[in-house]
Order: sequence, then structure tokens, then C-alpha cells
Amino acid sequence: MSTVAVTGFIEAHAVDVWRLLTDLPGRAARLSAAGPVELLTPGPFGPGTAWREERTQPGGGTLTEEFLVVEARAPHRLVLCSSGAGVDYRITWSLQSVQRRRRGCTAVTVTQEAVPTAPYGRVVALLLGGLAARAVEVALRRDLADLALAAGATGSVEAA
Repeated sequence: MSTVAVTGFIEAHAVDVWRLLTDLPGRAARLSAAGPVELLTPGPFGPGTAWREERTQPGGGTLTEEFLVVEARAPHRLVLCSSGAGVDYRITWSLQSVQRRRRGCTAVTVTQEAVPTAPYGRVVALLLGGLAARAVEVALRRDLADLALAAGATGSVEAA
């Protein structure tokens, strides 16, 4: 299993960041790596919500991914899962209200765990682990920066 985590600070309240993070119809307009979203389940956002989107990869090219909400505790924790070829991914978004520079903001940590589900998934992880981890980190930082931008002119992401 490999894990990549990135933390940033967004100068917006956690409830506002949560709203941006969970607004699936507006996702493609906010996240530069996300393409159109196809909702796969009806109803309000929460556990069981599923969607498909095309993601632009950091090194170029695109990949179609399906996401399923496993846990949603507004406005603090969102857990998604996504299955890949020989690997299952678990993406956890943790939002915590903090004070920085005498202003309220949100510390956002996004963690992606990759769990091989097939023997070839383990082999690929061994061969490409470091390279894949760097690509995942770039993608997670880009999503955080995009969320900060969507939060408004005062949004910013800084390394923790």
C-alpha cells in the first residue's frame, strides 16, 4: 500500500470549502484536472453517491475515473473510493477550521491510499511507486489550489 498526503490552508470557512468540494455539477468548472461529471446515482450528496469524470493526468493524457462516496461528515470529512486496474484507491479529505493571520481559514488535508488488489498491481507499485507518488502529489496539490481559487480572491494554498 502506498499513501500520499498533502495539506494546505484555504482562506475560507470549512462550510464553504465543503460546499465547493461536494458540488458535483460545478466540479469540472472548479477543478482544472476534472472534465465533465456524469452522476451515476440520484439524490442528494452523501454516502452511496457515485459519479464518473475524466481527469487530466499531470504528465499529460486523460483517465476516466469513477468515484463513490464512502463517508461524508459535513463539513469535516469526505472519504471516496475509486477502483483502478489492479489497485483500489481511497481518497480522504479532512477539513479543520483554524485561525491564521488573525483570520478564519480551513486546513485541508487530502490523502490518497493505493491498495493493490491483484498481483500485477503489486508489481507495478514496486516498479513505479516513487514516480506514481510524485504524480499523485502534483495532482492533489493542483486540486487544493483549484479549490482555493474557487473559494474566492482570498483563497490560497500553502504547504503545511
